[in-house]
Amino acid sequence: MRENAQDAGAQGVLVEQVTITDARDDLAEVVNRVSYRDERIVLTRRGKRLVAVVPLADLELLERFENAADVEEIRAALSDPDNAEPIPWESLKAELGL
Repeated sequence: MRENAQDAGAQGVLVEQVTITDARDDLAEVVNRVSYRDERIVLTRRGKRLVAVVPLADLELLERFENAADVEEIRAALSDPDNAEPIPWESLKAELGL
């Protein structure tokens, strides 16, 4: 697999950038590097960063953070029910496509 570039991520960790075409040609290598060496690889198309392939542990951590943020929003909404605006049922059904 040809290496395109490396970029320092948010925590200063080097993250390799690979074109989608190169990643497709060497998918097994990309998967092995991410799963066994805990590397993070950013896939690019025409020089634009599109997606990242990250270890499953990173994804699980991100999901825990998102769930914790959701719980905090729910707690805040429940702690002050008088401050919440009611949502008409018809509006909610339309938004959900029901």
